Amino acid sequence: VYDTNSDKVVIAYRDPANNNYGTAIVGTVSGANITYGTAVVFSSQGGFVAKYNTAVFDSNSNKVVIAYTDAGNSSYGTAIVGTVSGASISFGSEVVFSSSNTQYLVSIYDSGNEKIIFSYSNAGSSNSITSIVGTVSETSISFGTAADTGQDGYYTANVYDPDTGKFVLVYR
Repeated sequence: VYDTNSDKVVIAYRDPANNNYGTAIVGTVSGANITYGTAVVFSSQGGFVAKYNTAVFDSNSNKVVIAYTDAGNSSYGTAIVGTVSGASISFGSEVVFSSSNTQYLVSIYDSGNEKIIFSYSNAGSSNSITSIVGTVSETSISFGTAADTGQDGYYTANVYDPDTGKFVLVYR
């Protein structure tokens, strides 16, 4: 994800060399080169963050938000707010937004409402396609009530249209 405030990129990943912990690293692009700061663990819950993760930049709060399936916590959907400073990133506390097996996470920033929208397949409920709105405050995020589309599916993707103030959610 690109942090427009710090002019840096943030890469979130699970690190197989470190117990599959959720990890993030800040990159600085200069010409055709990129240099990286020190990798920072954002989740060591249960020693494993599943493969489903997404990152988004909230330009209202100038924060990076990472959401992921926390395999160390019953595969619940979890989010964490990060603050970029120089070539490093620091994190607030993890917040669960889905107390169910959450897969195929995607995220977008709704600039019209200054909110983040997470969409996912709720494997704990017949793979129901679900979305939830998050609001960043300082180093934490709070969530509204999840909205279920009534459709089952996988492989979610979404995009925000600033001209209409709406987002489009697609899935298989």
